[in-house]
Amino acid sequence: MGPFVDAALSFPTVLFTFLLLVIVVYWVLVVAGVFGFDDDASEATGAAGLMSGLGLGGVPAAIAVSLLVAVAWFVSLVGGTLFTGTPALVAVLLGALLCAWACTRLIVVSLRRLVPKERLPSRADFVGRACVIRTGRVGRDFGQAEVTSADGSSALVQVRQTGDEDFAAGSTALIFAYDSPGEFFWVMPYDAELDPDRPI
Repeated sequence: MGPFVDAALSFPTVLFTFLLLVIVVYWVLVVAGVFGFDDDASEATGAAGLMSGLGLGGVPAAIAVSLLVAVAWFVSLVGGTLFTGTPALVAVLLGALLCAWACTRLIVVSLRRLVPKERLPSRADFVGRACVIRTGRVGRDFGQAEVTSADGSSALVQVRQTGDEDFAAGSTALIFAYDSPGEFFWVMPYDAELDPDRPI
């Protein structure tokens, strides 16, 4: 155990040994439930942005940092035992950093396929939802309505109708299609009593 400890506390491995201890303690606390496994803390400290800048984004920054430190520590430990002399050890340090980045990038690219991508909201999400008309009329060329999305936020959208229904301000309509070129929604009459999202 003596030679191993000496190697772990020698340059350049010692630079990563203490970081590795911090990471081990962090993951033990995560497993124990003291810390939640999320990316909020890393985003607050800018670690997530740094990881993205290094091409290691797409996974929680804690995972990318842990991989970087673990690989760099292992490579520097092996290199530090095989080579001696300051110039060689500085080369080992640089090689450890480069190898850590390359290995971590390879692993992160593989992990990205396993991490579900966040679905961005789109206007098509409003199709099939009830809306409240906010203009005095709705025609083939004019009309606005307020629609509430699944997350509870509301938006004022342009609406049109294909028929000659009388839509007064405050009446309820159903969005049944979205016209991408015109950037408006097609609506039809709708009974608010049938709206499943209507508060009871």
